[in-house]
Amino acid sequence: MKINVFELERIQSMYENKVAYNFTETGVYPYTLKELFSPEELEELLSQRLGYGHTNGDPGLREAIARLYPRAEAGNVLVTNGSAEANFIAIWSLLEPGDELVLMLPNYMQIWGLTHSFGARVRPFHLIEEMNWGPSLEQLKEQVNPRTKMIAVCNPNNPTGAVLSEIEMRWVFKLAEQVGAWVYADEVYRGAELDGNETPSFYGHSDYKKVIVSGGFSKAYGLPGIRLGWLVGPFDAIARCWGYRDYTTISTGIVSQWVAQRVLQPEIREKVLNRNRARLKDNLNVLQQWIGKYKGLFSFIPPRAGALAFIKHHLPIKSREFVTRLRVERDVFVIDGDCFGMEGYLRIGFGMEKEYLKAGLARIEEFLKDIT
Repeated sequence: MKINVFELERIQSMYENKVAYNFTETGVYPYTLKELFSPEELEELLSQRLGYGHTNGDPGLREAIARLYPRAEAGNVLVTNGSAEANFIAIWSLLEPGDELVLMLPNYMQIWGLTHSFGARVRPFHLIEEMNWGPSLEQLKEQVNPRTKMIAVCNPNNPTGAVLSEIEMRWVFKLAEQVGAWVYADEVYRGAELDGNETPSFYGHSDYKKVIVSGGFSKAYGLPGIRLGWLVGPFDAIARCWGYRDYTTISTGIVSQWVAQRVLQPEIREKVLNRNRARLKDNLNVLQQWIGKYKGLFSFIPPRAGALAFIKHHLPIKSREFVTRLRVERDVFVIDGDCFGMEGYLRIGFGMEKEYLKAGLARIEEFLKDIT
């Protein structure tokens, strides 16, 4: 089987650890173990026996994840190595060659690439900037047909930070139900809402049963290094995904599961998310003030959730040339909209430490003087 190059991840992997200012990070500045746990808890961690454990996830961890979703139980949960593995297993297990997937765009392009590689067809529907990155419901309706096997969304969205409304969610459910399609929602940014109001999950939000969602610790929680994610869905679908997972990584790490289970305790989870939201709000204010100085060059709709700004530019050069020269000449790395099929845009992560953000923006400012 030939696979499509995952351009976004290839580019990031090549340069993100070689630059002075990496603005391609998509989550919040990560925690250390000492910031999260007491010396007594860390001593308990050091006593963990490093076996395989439960390959579908520790029962206590699956119960903690299930509590985040209406009407979910531990049996509705499969723990995965990051949300990327969750997405992979879901697409692999639910789509067959010749099936059609209706996919929200722009989006994290993993599902796009996987669907093509598995021999299925992608039919896109788009978020519209002039609608505050709301979806074209008419386009969504036009794309759904009897061959549709799945409708996939990213909510909150990467890269725009938009969040679907209640009405828009109902449309997705209604259209999926008309043709018996799966609803698949990448919800890895759930919990990173800047107003503190957590986005409703697609799972348990409707009586429609063919719903699977993914989540993880890399974005809202600021814990990408534990590489832990999950799927939540109907018992039979999760059991099927577990069987497919036997062919990938078999299980997740004992240390990661130990950390994750404790972070999901209600009082710790609230503390972690509140810290991260405060950082995002503060840094977004810095970024907006900076963009405000360049109204003729940049414009953007502030994200409602997440650590990403999807910025429209009116520069005298193409997006790919801009980001390449910026990286080479000023040692600052951002992502161009071409990685999402959208020339004319830049994606900038702003979840890092504030002084780091300011210093990187200052270098971008120097570069802008060179090209404008």
